[in-house]
Amino acid sequence: TAALFKSQASILKIVNKLAPKYNIDANLAMAFIAVESNFNVQATSDKNAQGLMQLIPETAARFGVKDAYKAEDNIKGGLAYLQWLLAYFKGDVELVAAAYNAGEGAVLKYGGVPPYAETQLYVQKIYKLYNNLSHPYKDGLVKSPNFQKKFKKTVG
Repeated sequence: TAALFKSQASILKIVNKLAPKYNIDANLAMAFIAVESNFNVQATSDKNAQGLMQLIPETAARFGVKDAYKAEDNIKGGLAYLQWLLAYFKGDVELVAAAYNAGEGAVLKYGGVPPYAETQLYVQKIYKLYNNLSHPYKDGLVKSPNFQKKFKKTVG
């Protein structure tokens, strides 16, 4: 456990340095890191999501990540993606979490949190750690979808 706490402290230091640059609450970033990789810099999923924030290669490329297994690069990419998602979904943390897990397209297709058990559980895990349904976002960063959520809230 000492090694885990040390790794968490070093990751928190990076998050605290970078999160303000992306207008992201460090606690939200840490919630995603905890759920995505449990603070394992070398984590790789069966879908080839990589590093702390489990970026798939396409997302890593989209946000300029050169080495997904380098903590700072991965966190920069993950924060940039979170910033984009927060702007896209107007600060709705539930939709941001759902999109981070299942993709923006799935959230749009279902008009809310998709009816996938994995995604619904994922949203609940993020909420338990962050415990806030909204987050400030950068208005005008992206063109947001115009839809009404059709599904009842999975949290809150």
